[in-house]
Amino acid sequence: MEFEFDEDQRLLQQMVRETVARSRSLPEERLWKEYLELGWLEAPPVELAIVLEELAYAADPTPFLATVTWFAPLAGRLPDGSGTGVSDGTGRYVLDADRADEIALLTRDGVSVVKGTDVRAERVDTFAHGLHVAHVDAPGLVAGVPDLTLMGLAISTVGSCRRILDMAVEHVKQRVQFDVPIGSFQAVKHKAADMHVAIERARVLAYFSALTIAEDDPRRGRAASMAKAAAGECQRVVFKHGLQLFGAMGFTWENELQVHLKRAKACDLLLGTASVHRRALLG
Repeated sequence: MEFEFDEDQRLLQQMVRETVARSRSLPEERLWKEYLELGWLEAPPVELAIVLEELAYAADPTPFLATVTWFAPLAGRLPDGSGTGVSDGTGRYVLDADRADEIALLTRDGVSVVKGTDVRAERVDTFAHGLHVAHVDAPGLVAGVPDLTLMGLAISTVGSCRRILDMAVEHVKQRVQFDVPIGSFQAVKHKAADMHVAIERARVLAYFSALTIAEDDPRRGRAASMAKAAAGECQRVVFKHGLQLFGAMGFTWENELQVHLKRAKACDLLLGTASVHRRALLG
């Protein structure tokens, strides 16, 4: 499989970056409307991964991830408004279930799509306050998480980790100790290098997963689990080193870093941590 972006994909990546940078201060409703107008929700798997990575880099507040990777693969269509899906068989910790216009439920009788107001969805408090996560109470749920759902969480983790690394690198260039930037210390360089390697490894596996989904490759299930596992392992390295390089200030409310640290950790915990998917691969 070809892992290099073609010219159109590179142009898309640049366009998404510029759009997100220009629009990130807009209200959530305006952002959602802009994404709809740009047609990002209809992107095929690889292009969708490009969009998701850049949105995660900016800690996008909209229900984009849940709509295109939780609802759409179950329902086989985009929702009327925003959406999410329940596919883990438990209905626990469902992304954006408390504000979705439509919810796709995977049950013993197949996929059932219901209005969000027709399902009891109770939002739960999590450490990632910008994320909407809820418990869904519905009968007859069964487990069958779509590959696209796992890929979406994996590439979103990568996007958050990229932002953490960029912020940490900028910080160590400016923070001075002993009359020199701390970024000149070998131990700091090693931590940044470890973060970069972990991110690139997870990123490659996430895009490989997107490619297998796009081509309906029989390896798509294993590729999705590999991507989710690698992303979880990546966030552990990036979380630890990123927080250490910033010091305690990195977890204060005033610092943007804490938003991305929590997003990366939440994406690992949703629908199975790295260890869960490693065991699934061995099984």
